[in-house]
Amino acid sequence: MTDLKSISMRMSWPGSDYKVKVKTCDNEFKRSHIINGTKLNLVHLRLKLSLLGVAIKHYNRPMDWIKALRDLIRLRRKFLGNHRLRKMVYAGGKYYMGLYTPGWNSSVYKNFIAAQLNDFKEIKSKTNRFNNVFIAITKKCALQCDHCYEWENLNKKDVLSTKEIKQIIEKLQFYGVGQFQFSGGEPLLRIDTLEEVVALASKKTDCWIATSGFKFTNENAKRLKKSGLTGIIISLDHFIPEKHNAFRHFKDAYYWVEQAICNAHDQNLVVALSVCVTREFVSHDNLMSYMHLAKKFNIAFVQFLEPKPIGHYKNMNVTLDQEHLQILEKFFLKMNFDSEFETFPIITYHGYYQRRQGCYSAGIKGFYVDTDGDINACPFCNKKSGNVLDVCFEDHITTLQRIGCNNYN
Repeated sequence: MTDLKSISMRMSWPGSDYKVKVKTCDNEFKRSHIINGTKLNLVHLRLKLSLLGVAIKHYNRPMDWIKALRDLIRLRRKFLGNHRLRKMVYAGGKYYMGLYTPGWNSSVYKNFIAAQLNDFKEIKSKTNRFNNVFIAITKKCALQCDHCYEWENLNKKDVLSTKEIKQIIEKLQFYGVGQFQFSGGEPLLRIDTLEEVVALASKKTDCWIATSGFKFTNENAKRLKKSGLTGIIISLDHFIPEKHNAFRHFKDAYYWVEQAICNAHDQNLVVALSVCVTREFVSHDNLMSYMHLAKKFNIAFVQFLEPKPIGHYKNMNVTLDQEHLQILEKFFLKMNFDSEFETFPIITYHGYYQRRQGCYSAGIKGFYVDTDGDINACPFCNKKSGNVLDVCFEDHITTLQRIGCNNYN
């Protein structure tokens, strides 16, 4: 098992006058790192040339090659504006631009790009129908989190068998999927099932686990890495251990996060953190403290999730107001595109682009399969539109697209 050492670190940035112990692995997380500067420019140039290669493979006319590249550039600007790329993540032998984009230059990445080009001009060969699909594999969980979207189903009897989950994987891969995210409940409570479905899915699709860190032991990390796991998204909802534990209603929740980070790094997995940015949490100082901690843990990506009034938050006034959104969006842009922060993790913030371009889940580029096997727009839009294993799956997707997203229709 990975040895850990505790470092007492005083938070020295504004508004953070306290001490916190940060556990780091003895290997100092050297295998995964942020790239920037000259290294980034060289990798980015090679990446652009590979995009041209994908276009040449699928289109015969040189004019289409040029138009395809222009379309990819427009697509990026559509979501992120004209900001210059400042950093990428190197992990597991691949380079990552975003949490929801496959690592370059894998076959999964090339298929992902081909699917985006297909939206520009139809490709004759088969391409991925979906970019991302979330699959909840269990209702079981050891925690009682404040923001849990599966609260009404938590710790009920599981409905889907391992065989049925594998059937779901096979069916969705027939349509083509760039990334699976397996969640719950706590997916590690079904480690045997998880190992089997990752082994099945990872041949064609990047596989991630969304977890609290519970039971992500060194042994389980080894098993899942061997099965083909790409990365792990660990929920950490505060940089102060006691506040994270209170949010999760368990005294060891922060400890599980530390252990999971080290075990994931030890297996050379891509490591991301996910934080529910509540009204109480959103301030520049809190966000900066969180990012400093994430950097200390050598995290690749930090995901901002806005609280929604569903699940445990149902009928509660948790939606962020305009002041909070302005703080988050300004911080997101500064952290990702300001040269001063080139060594910090990359922030993923769905709300930023959804408010500008709408939601690309809800059957458009992805959806959520809940613990009953039913199709939903996303984990935070719980409106079922049929079961994924039904013969009329295509009709269900059409219905899902028609209903759209509750928040960003």
